[in-house]
Amino acid sequence: MTIAQQSDKKSQSAAVTVIDKIPDITKEIQELYLLDEIPWIIGVSWGKDSSTILQLVWNAIATLAPKKRTKKIHVITTDTLVENPIVTAWVRNSMELLASAAKEKAMPIEPHLLLPIIEDTFWVNLIGRGYPAPRNQFRWCTPRLKINPANQFIREMVRASGETILVLGTRKAESSKRAATMQKHQAGRIRERLSPNASLPNSLIYTPIEDWSNNDVWIYLNQCENPWGGDNKDLFSMYRGATADNECPLVIDTSTPSCGDSRFGCWVCTMVSKDKSMEAMIQNDEEKEWMQPLLDIRNELDIQDDHDKRDFRRIWGNVQLFERNINGETSVQPVPGPYTKYWREHWLTRVLSAQTQVRQTAPENMRDITLITLDELSQIRRIWLEEKHEFDDSLPQIYQQVTGEKFIDPRPGAGYSLLGSDEWAVLEEICSNDAMHLELMAKLLDTERQYRKKSRRVGIYDALEKCFETSSLSQEDAIKNAHFKRDLKNAAGEGDINKVKQLTLGDVTPQKVTDEKPQNWANLKFQKNNSDDEHKGVRS
Repeated sequence: MTIAQQSDKKSQSAAVTVIDKIPDITKEIQELYLLDEIPWIIGVSWGKDSSTILQLVWNAIATLAPKKRTKKIHVITTDTLVENPIVTAWVRNSMELLASAAKEKAMPIEPHLLLPIIEDTFWVNLIGRGYPAPRNQFRWCTPRLKINPANQFIREMVRASGETILVLGTRKAESSKRAATMQKHQAGRIRERLSPNASLPNSLIYTPIEDWSNNDVWIYLNQCENPWGGDNKDLFSMYRGATADNECPLVIDTSTPSCGDSRFGCWVCTMVSKDKSMEAMIQNDEEKEWMQPLLDIRNELDIQDDHDKRDFRRIWGNVQLFERNINGETSVQPVPGPYTKYWREHWLTRVLSAQTQVRQTAPENMRDITLITLDELSQIRRIWLEEKHEFDDSLPQIYQQVTGEKFIDPRPGAGYSLLGSDEWAVLEEICSNDAMHLELMAKLLDTERQYRKKSRRVGIYDALEKCFETSSLSQEDAIKNAHFKRDLKNAAGEGDINKVKQLTLGDVTPQKVTDEKPQNWANLKFQKNNSDDEHKGVRS
């Protein structure tokens, strides 16, 4: 027997095995569905695994008598607003087909498209607040974009019904980490493939295909017709197009690649070294070359050392130090903070430029693509104006320069301000090249403006004091001051009285506490009048 014949025989054997599993899984799904009135939630990404789960559940429920299909099944999909555009189009189309077919065939299935709240979206945090591109040490995106919207929906269902069952397409074969996690949760199982949800109380997790392989999934999808009018072959083609070698074979040994390894996700994701799926799509299909500007932005965000693009202070305005071991030597350095004003404006320009370009070069059915929404732009503008006190209001200017269109802010009263770009230009001229002086003056002026129309100006002095605390020292002096505070804290913690005295009485401190105060804008403005002191001395 040839190798090809052996492979074909193995494939046929695998096909029989996975198809033979379907009656038992169908019966299990039906029994669990009819057992109680606990509503179901199916979490889908519309990839191969979740599509398999949804198809299995649909087919199982469809064979029940109509009078038994009384329990609602909610199908939830989370759109992070930065998904791969090809996948986004696939998801939206699949949701529409599912909703239409469920209504037509009287299925108790209701799809829900979930979105992150506007304050949590990717661009509001990166461009608005200046959060750096996500890294393992600061993975701020996943909870905000994916976990929170789904958990909020599940919590609402639990509040309404007391309990819920979450049906997922997770499989042990996905990764060793996934297998270990699923194995851990098996200890508290209520029944086979039904586990408690560690993060959400009164919510169970049902995983019908947890023991399936990638081959099992593809065999099932290719041999069983999609019941809501979708085309599983299109899904297969999409995975194949996202694989570098443009192949999606059945895995018959460990050396055979599978398009099951294709990773679909956010096109801005910097948690992986490369966006291999988008690169492969552009490489394999000339009609997808229009996505190149998106890949360029993603690659520009994904640089190892971006400290020159970020503030020397954390987002709350203070210098924070951390220890690093470099070549066996301990080095204490400041933790870089958010992107600076220049770079936040740069990323906004890049995204708007890419959006304008792809709307001109994408296929007709993708010309309405939105990379950053109007609501996100409005929220970014609000953060720049109200939280960062950047009253030059650069967002509308950038928007018009890049798109050629006037920015219409949906927020009522968003365009009204006592201070604007003219006042900012005057401040820049007054402050010359002193960035910290400009920042301090802008914060003080804008803080006063924000309190101007309040009936009670309670808190204004604290707000003004905070401006001085965060923006009155130069970068060099602020870092020195942070080291001084750290050394003092360590000495006090170790009970080193001599060290504390040295630091506080001025033997070794770079800034004497007694008579040499840090030269900042607060001290210059409110310094003691030396002549008054002299007169007091004469009178005494």
